[in-house]
Amino acid sequence: MKFLQFSVLPFLMVILSVSGANLARHPHRDFLRCLSLRIENSSTITYTHNNPSYPSVLNASIQNTRFSTPTTPKPYAIITPRKTSHVQSTIFCSKNHGFQLRIRSGGHDVEGVSYVSQVPFVVLDLVNFRDVKVDTKNEVAWVQSGATTGELYYGIASKTQTLGFPAGICHTIGIGGHLSGGGFGILGRKYGLAADHIIDAKMVDANGRVLHRKSMGEDLFWAIRGGGGNTFGVVLAWKIRLVPVPTVVTVFTVNKNLEQNATKIFHRWQHIAHKLPKDLFTTVWVMKVNSSQVGKKTVQASFKGLFLGRIDELIPLIQYAFPELGLARENCTQMSWVQSVLYFGALPIEPVEILLNRSALPRLSLKAKTDYIREPMSEAGFEGFMNMFLEEGTDFAITMMEAFGGKMDEIRENEIPFPHRSGILFESVYIVQWINEEDAGLCINWMRRLYNYMSSYASKSLREAYYNYKDLDLGINNVNGYTSYEQASVWGLKYFKNNFKRLVRVKTMIDPTNFFSNEQSIPPLLSP
Repeated sequence: MKFLQFSVLPFLMVILSVSGANLARHPHRDFLRCLSLRIENSSTITYTHNNPSYPSVLNASIQNTRFSTPTTPKPYAIITPRKTSHVQSTIFCSKNHGFQLRIRSGGHDVEGVSYVSQVPFVVLDLVNFRDVKVDTKNEVAWVQSGATTGELYYGIASKTQTLGFPAGICHTIGIGGHLSGGGFGILGRKYGLAADHIIDAKMVDANGRVLHRKSMGEDLFWAIRGGGGNTFGVVLAWKIRLVPVPTVVTVFTVNKNLEQNATKIFHRWQHIAHKLPKDLFTTVWVMKVNSSQVGKKTVQASFKGLFLGRIDELIPLIQYAFPELGLARENCTQMSWVQSVLYFGALPIEPVEILLNRSALPRLSLKAKTDYIREPMSEAGFEGFMNMFLEEGTDFAITMMEAFGGKMDEIRENEIPFPHRSGILFESVYIVQWINEEDAGLCINWMRRLYNYMSSYASKSLREAYYNYKDLDLGINNVNGYTSYEQASVWGLKYFKNNFKRLVRVKTMIDPTNFFSNEQSIPPLLSP
């Protein structure tokens, strides 16, 4: 399929200018009148500034407090639909009254893009779309986009102990955003991404059409499985294929600091982790901790693992492949798969009902970046990296280096939009958090210097990044008006590599007027 011809550009510019004119011509109350004409009792699902519940509804799922300050742009209204027709009406009224639409499922967008905009906007909050229906006989489930990963995991575990799902470890993440960007987790080396297991979906497009896999076609179905949220439409629900898990799994943690040869063990880990059996996932978490010397700090590398089997199988495997780790039985614990999610999420493994608690995790301000490492780092490289955690601004900094290989090596780069597959040793997720707003500059500057330091070791020809940890430092679209392919590709190729071109073609087909847009959504583009 070819791009739209350049002659369409004036048409798009007219649409954009008319949208702006409509906003100036029609008071905001016309948007509410539009909703009231199309939705019975629309006031029960609509929250504006003069509604006492507006602040609590807005803040309920803002996970990054960096975007909940008094100066953060606020939506004119928050719509919490209960029916598909409510979503269709919100799209219609937003289009006709000049509002940009932001879609929120769990509020974990690290750049706040799902609930912040620089132009007049409304938020479509899918908090009421949270049903989970598990079919153990056919090993599938339907899950709505407003459900969290925790609610999905709980729904599966309440029905069966022998099925799971390969998504992330943070139980408060919204399923809609997670699946839209790929979704890597502790079952990734065994089964691949969460998005690799989507087999159907229900979405509403910019024209209000309700589409499923058959009616949307394979191009669009391909695009929504990892091509980013708030781009092609509003995906309301996903049909996913569940995966087998043993009734007993083993987890472990071995902590090593700088004084305990952490750097040497870390260096050795990168040569081994991606080659281990698929049933064994390992990750290294790096952070600053208290030293054994009073008043001093050191850097700790936490070597963590999930083995789809029992301790007696794991110990000899590690002792043979990675003896430097010194794994002992006391480092290991046997539990169920669903408990392992809580373990990696740094939560108590009982009761598992904590998976249903959307407020179980503290909320701080944060900035995140990602890398994919394809060639081993030198020992000196690891040492320099770890020493940076002793600098100011790192009290709440962490890097998670997650081993790839296994199933990830077997899936083609263009199977779905997520392209980071074969040949990757590990994925690096850099996160820095802060409590006091005055520390924001210090912490963000440190993060950017850490990212710059890692440029020598990251993927060379194209520095790859993971869309689910969105990073606006990589580049953004124009807030208003046309974004060229060259401008969007600055960030788009990092997230999607060559799949970006196909995503652009699909976007041009399904949403040529770019109604669903944000700072890093796929734009419809025109050929020269």
